[in-house]
Amino acid sequence: MAETSRYIHGTDPAEQARLSTLNDLLNAACVREIALSGGERVLDVGAGLGQLTRALARAAGRAAVGIERSPAQLEAARRLAREAGEERLAELREGDALAFPIAGGEWGTFDVAHARFLLEHVPEPAAVVAQMVRAVRPGGRVVLCDDDHSLMRLHPEPPGFRAAWDAFVRSYDRHGNDPYVGRRLPALLAAAGATPRRATWIFFGACAGEAAFPAFAANVAANLSGARAAIAETGMVREDEVDRAVEALDAFARRADAVIWYAMPWAEGVVTAPPEHGRSPRA
Repeated sequence: MAETSRYIHGTDPAEQARLSTLNDLLNAACVREIALSGGERVLDVGAGLGQLTRALARAAGRAAVGIERSPAQLEAARRLAREAGEERLAELREGDALAFPIAGGEWGTFDVAHARFLLEHVPEPAAVVAQMVRAVRPGGRVVLCDDDHSLMRLHPEPPGFRAAWDAFVRSYDRHGNDPYVGRRLPALLAAAGATPRRATWIFFGACAGEAAFPAFAANVAANLSGARAAIAETGMVREDEVDRAVEALDAFARRADAVIWYAMPWAEGVVTAPPEHGRSPRA
């Protein structure tokens, strides 16, 4: 039995609020890059709060299937869909990314399989991508967007930030995850049998003069505070040092000359042959 995914941030209300704001900041850019033409059957793996799943469904003009392992996230996702009057746009299913909850006849029927901010949190990203490839019809697309945490740059850098961020990155591999998986996205596609055909960035950042800058800065701070215990477990910094770094980020967010430079690697592959379509990869 494969290990399940290991999400170091938890799913409490503060983390859900951070993820919801993150969706607000990034979803339009992600939907633009996927460039759905309409009518596609979309599979969204690691759907979280379902906001991007619904955005993809709106772009496709039909309901999307979203897979999410956390009951707390699914409950919130269904509530948000109800509040938006969009329950019909997302068929949300509980299940782990390492064992897709899709029926035998569904393998090889999706036009697009998508995952964002998922592969960095699973011990076997190759197994996830292999299932995504098997879920897609020949000629369909697999789209991956994930982090390479070495890319984070803040200027002027807040005191204590770099030490806390480096420990945050180390907490990933201490939990069996890969904080640099973003740089490997085309390799993962190729290994799973999809032909990589495009790579780009989803920019995550802003400078102090932009209206969205406080939200970007708050997200960076919430990443650290939400993973505070996991960061301290690395032994690289103490919890009080994480707290001081977060306080320094709050001051940073009020500076007139502050800027955040970060981008998420994004890659797309095309399924050119049917890799054992029609049966579950775990059959």
